[in-house]
Amino acid sequence: MTDMIQREELASFLRSRREATDPVSVGLRPGSRRRTPGLRREELAQLSGISVTWYTWLEQGRRISVSRQVIESLARVLRMAPPEREHLFTVAGLALPAQTAGPLEVDDTLRRLVEALNPNPAFVANPWWDLLAYNKAYSVLHGGLDARPPAERNVLWLFFATDPARYLNINWLDEARQLVGQLRAHLARYPGDPRGPELVATLTAASPKFAELWQEHGTARFRNYRKGYQHPAAGLLSLDYIKLAASDDQQQLTVMLPADQATADKLRQLR
Repeated sequence: MTDMIQREELASFLRSRREATDPVSVGLRPGSRRRTPGLRREELAQLSGISVTWYTWLEQGRRISVSRQVIESLARVLRMAPPEREHLFTVAGLALPAQTAGPLEVDDTLRRLVEALNPNPAFVANPWWDLLAYNKAYSVLHGGLDARPPAERNVLWLFFATDPARYLNINWLDEARQLVGQLRAHLARYPGDPRGPELVATLTAASPKFAELWQEHGTARFRNYRKGYQHPAAGLLSLDYIKLAASDDQQQLTVMLPADQATADKLRQLR
């Protein structure tokens, strides 16, 4: 957006959030003499630690510089939800604040969708590949997941720290480099989330190959691709991977679709 449009959007957005904020919710006493709803400009300015004149200019769309500290303070006082906070940073022309990978809960409708995708393997994971939901087909494909401790229900752990992954995945090394590259990219995207460094430390201790690949400092993005499995019971499986953002990009639904009829038939027979 152009500079003028961006300043106008910032001004109108702040005004709408200020007018929608209950004074009592920010610690002010209720009063009967308020002519407008929500907070007054001077109240928001005082609570945010900025001058009334400067804040008034901000709501007037004047060409003034805005710091991260001020935007953070305004978002805090106005009790903005994450999507509102992100929009505020965007229209202020600032980089988005550091994100965390989001909650571990999965919406019941999404969980039912994962189960309904049987016999096609499917799972929901956060950006650290923690398995938040998976269906029977995905569990069977990986030798049964319910019996594993929760800490081991992680795609990267299954890939690097368990022996079956070596014979299940036909192009193991290529996929390993892709996963490590994606993990490094996620660390840059979620710098404030302790789960990332914790996962790197865990995998480094558990897998010499992960430790070796981590030192290559490669980065990668997920791409839809065809994956080959050599399953001990079903034999060769050819699966097309597709990933969809399921919850504000904090949870991803990954589905493996059979690339040929033979694979589709074998998936239906897996137990």
